[in-house]
Amino acid sequence: MTKVNLRFSIVAMLLSFGFLTLNPFSAGANTLVSTSPISGSTVSVSPTNVTITGQLPLLADAVDANVITVKDPNGERVDDGTITISDLSASVGLKPLVVTGMYRVSYSLLSEADEPLVGEFSFKYLAPSNIAPVEPTPEPTQSQSPASSSWATN
Repeated sequence: MTKVNLRFSIVAMLLSFGFLTLNPFSAGANTLVSTSPISGSTVSVSPTNVTITGQLPLLADAVDANVITVKDPNGERVDDGTITISDLSASVGLKPLVVTGMYRVSYSLLSEADEPLVGEFSFKYLAPSNIAPVEPTPEPTQSQSPASSSWATN
């Protein structure tokens, strides 16, 4: 084997080892699997919560360290601050959405990995148009004469 081939083999082996050890997936870092509402989707019914699901179990006892915030198009928070952890998923309750537009979700969730699952996504909400309530109008009824009966009139 020549010196050039030997050097090339050593460099290739070191690079391969470096990629394997520095790869976040092999190091056990948590990654996003899904969101509800789906990132980038448009919803026309106000969701009652936002859910984020990762690959690794989340730490339920790190209540103060897990954060999910949801802001409306005006930058006002619309989440109720109540975060629920269930294995791979975290959810936060929402106040009823009333403004049409893009809603931004930001999160930082601790898992069994060393680094938190951090990110953000958005979804669009289409508020229903205001429909004036229909006032019922009374309809006149025909007066009826009392029914006569020959029963028990002896």
